[in-house]
Amino acid sequence: MTVHPPPAGPTGPAGPTGPTGPDPLDHPDALYAGDAAATETLLRAYVRETGTAVPPAGQRLLLDLPASGVRLGVPVRYRSATGWHRFGPAEVLPAAGLGAPGPADAALVAAAVIRETTAGRGLPPHPGTDAVARVLNSARRTAAHIAARRAEPDGPDGSTGPDGFLAGEQALLLGHPFHPAPKSREESSDRELAEWSPELRGSFPLHWFAAHPSVVAGESWDGTDPAALLRPLAAGPDLPPGFVPVPAHPWQAREVTGRPEVARLLADGLLRPLGPGGRPWWPTSSVRTVHRPDAAVMLKLSLGMRITNSRRNNLRSEMRLGVRAARLLAAGPADWLRAEHPGFGILRDFAWISAGAGPDGGETGLETAIRDNPFRAGSGPHAVCVAGLLAERTGPGDGSPPRHRALLAAAVERTAAAGRLSVPEAAARWFARYLDVLAVPLIRLQARYGIALEPHHQNTLVGLDPADGTPCAAWYRDSQGYYLAASRAAGLERLLPGAADGVELVFEDAFVDERVAYYLGINNLLGMIGAFGALGLAEESALLAVARRALGRLRAAEPGAKGLLDLLLDAPVLRCKGNYLTCVDGLDELVGDVHTQSVYVDLPNPLAAR
Repeated sequence: MTVHPPPAGPTGPAGPTGPTGPDPLDHPDALYAGDAAATETLLRAYVRETGTAVPPAGQRLLLDLPASGVRLGVPVRYRSATGWHRFGPAEVLPAAGLGAPGPADAALVAAAVIRETTAGRGLPPHPGTDAVARVLNSARRTAAHIAARRAEPDGPDGSTGPDGFLAGEQALLLGHPFHPAPKSREESSDRELAEWSPELRGSFPLHWFAAHPSVVAGESWDGTDPAALLRPLAAGPDLPPGFVPVPAHPWQAREVTGRPEVARLLADGLLRPLGPGGRPWWPTSSVRTVHRPDAAVMLKLSLGMRITNSRRNNLRSEMRLGVRAARLLAAGPADWLRAEHPGFGILRDFAWISAGAGPDGGETGLETAIRDNPFRAGSGPHAVCVAGLLAERTGPGDGSPPRHRALLAAAVERTAAAGRLSVPEAAARWFARYLDVLAVPLIRLQARYGIALEPHHQNTLVGLDPADGTPCAAWYRDSQGYYLAASRAAGLERLLPGAADGVELVFEDAFVDERVAYYLGINNLLGMIGAFGALGLAEESALLAVARRALGRLRAAEPGAKGLLDLLLDAPVLRCKGNYLTCVDGLDELVGDVHTQSVYVDLPNPLAAR
């Protein structure tokens, strides 16, 4: 599927009321605001993945959906060169000019556009009902997040989180801007979600199991026993002598007891539930990874709940990859990064632990990855998840907008004040620094060693300079996102013999470049530019020029990055993951071959425009 660019015409950032009236996100009714957010995000993903042209701001997007006999009219608040459009409330338009338009809520829009998609593929309507249900579940959860945040003493523009790091992790009230169901969590009650949701500032003690050493699996990058890393964190439950502590998310602890392998371990006394214990942990933006401000590590817990497009069970193959990547980095690339880019770091998933094994040696649901945590209270750097930095906020509930629509807007305001710059000038300076601290180290790491990562917004963090709000440091996290270009495999084998043995790490160079062009190029950099534009901070064309200049300089300096940078700077289209189509198809992105886990589409490349 090829997406065609929108027709030429003026665009411009929408102000507090925009060209089509007040922003629906600020509506006093949290249910209305949540429904509007869900509808807007669904339509943003739909038009991107179906090649639907979006007219200029102030006009109306018309969607004819003959499979359901519906015609929708959607006011365009902001048209984005990179796809981060802002839409007003959708309406159902009467046929043949009869009657008056009527409001179209998320339920109607989801049912109509998803039926159009299934019909276009020659399918009956019912395969799309699961996707519709997820859109509506996400809308309901979003409304709950908005209502809870508005009820806080300092409202949605403030932060009552335990520390600065968590403020960013808890900022994603509306979720992924290009996903049709970014907050869908169907298998938990409202009470449970109040404890487990970062958007509701939940926290909880871990549930602990005692495992006999004979059924414990795991490893670490340097041979340290993973259980030794966990024992200080398991204070509370009494551990039987000789047994090993294994943590679990409270939801997972309840769910796994019904799995045959775990039930056998419990019946044989080789696994004993100890219940909740220890100090509370806070969920980060991924929900399953948890943080404690005083702990030396973060824990990536297995969570079989379906969130967006996947059940978040940890796979042992991914955890082995994390450990192997930690060893590979320690064999030389980490020292090079520290010397060349001291402000950039990689958070390693450097150890893992589990109990039991299925008949094929697979997962039991008790797998936990152990991650670096430099963001400890009182000693660590101030860092914010990029997705949280860009996350849109809603108004306080009286119909007015928030002071800052996103944390990014507040940061750019500091940059402007510190440098006595206009907001667009400050945005350009901020983005140039972002490229320096995040994009340049990632691209140079791939150029020098063939090691490529998946730096989407939730997987990247930035440190902001307290003096002027500009990026001064950056980090990458997540063991799922490592690729090694086949042309460089022999060199890394010399650094670390057996580097790729038994793990899915080596891929053809062209495939690696394609995936990095999506994760770094489309998702991260173009997504950042789109957020600047949608927030009214800068013209996207100006920031696209900043990116082209920076990436052009890098292409001249790093011959090893030519394949990737040729794609980003010259290719007329780029391959883009289709979250909407993946959702409609019911694919689990963590299951199956990496080449076919998600649907990909072609998008026009605005970086290639001259």
